[in-house]
Amino acid sequence: MKATTLLRNDHSAVKKLFRAYEKAEKADDNEKKTSVFDEIARELHIHPKVEEEIFYPAMRSAGNKKGVDEVPEALEEHVVVKFLRAQLKNLKPEDETYDAKVTVLIECVEHHAVEEESEMFPNAEKTLGDARLRDLGARIDFIFGEGFGSQEAR
Repeated sequence: MKATTLLRNDHSAVKKLFRAYEKAEKADDNEKKTSVFDEIARELHIHPKVEEEIFYPAMRSAGNKKGVDEVPEALEEHVVVKFLRAQLKNLKPEDETYDAKVTVLIECVEHHAVEEESEMFPNAEKTLGDARLRDLGARIDFIFGEGFGSQEAR
């Protein structure tokens, strides 16, 4: 499977977790919020590693200026997400700022995913091509497990 397909699929899986969190928040179910956030935190630990270690270096090495220029912003967005994830791991759902921080995290990740899917991935598909994207996808499967980007793995 192409790397861009795996990453899109993983974006979709994370968005489903976000909706589950929002449902738990609306129901004021702190136990459910904790369990869903634990899954979100796992996803937001693995996904940036995949992009930073495999996908973004491929974009940079492709020599396409637009692709190279897109990477720094994406990396900075990862910094914000990692910071929020770390803060949330030290809080409880009962804490005053917990839900607000999760909301900001969700907004950051969804913004990041939209930019990647509408700008970076189409650029990667033109610049890297199907064969290279399949090679990157195989590398992602090998290093991070065949469940990455798979809806069935969740």
